[in-house]
Amino acid sequence: MAGEADTRTSLTRHRLVEQVYAAIFNEVTEGRLAPNTRLIQDELAEAYGVSRQPVQQALLLLRNHGIVRDAPRRGLVVAPLEASFVRNLYEVRGVLEGLTSRLAAERGAARARREGPPLVEAGRAAVASGSVARLIAADIGFHRFLSEISGNPIIVETVAPHLNHLQRVMGEVLREDETMPSRIWEEHAAILDAVMAGDGARADALSQQHIARAATVFVARLRAQEDACAEEVRRRRVRR
Repeated sequence: MAGEADTRTSLTRHRLVEQVYAAIFNEVTEGRLAPNTRLIQDELAEAYGVSRQPVQQALLLLRNHGIVRDAPRRGLVVAPLEASFVRNLYEVRGVLEGLTSRLAAERGAARARREGPPLVEAGRAAVASGSVARLIAADIGFHRFLSEISGNPIIVETVAPHLNHLQRVMGEVLREDETMPSRIWEEHAAILDAVMAGDGARADALSQQHIARAATVFVARLRAQEDACAEEVRRRRVRR
């Protein structure tokens, strides 16, 4: 009996940590916790109605996953997205998405015709809702579906470690550009059309173009932010 109680307590604690992790990550992705925001355990525990322990464990996991980082004399802060990292990430993602869509067209066209259109409709409904969380979920669902019907499980395993960072990038892009959500789903619809038609070459090309366009927009924005921060630091040094 004692062993069962300990197991239940452990599961409850684990769920609490998962819930706090998800809550903090969603706030980062949706822009409510901006880069370099200091994360104070007591404040987070009070906000989420939990003790400090699950908050501490969730923050350690977020740090291990690169979402938060240590800052001198400040404790943990939300890690900024760096332009060079995002560029490198999207270069790899573009190749992977192209391969995924080509294989999906070659191996899963019939399933794409059956199950793909509702995913695009869900994405367009998410656009109409204006919810960043729904947009991200719909986007992930679409790309995951293509991965499933590609018949290559290693693609999913390769992307999985970077999914958190991809969600952050998507959140930034979707929040900052009002025209981007509709454009993304028009591009998704075109990719799906190529997959349903069994046209692997076209599906590959459209997917790589889709990822490259999103990367260009966001990397340029990040570089501008980094340049502005560097200029501000330079001005402060001059004033001293």
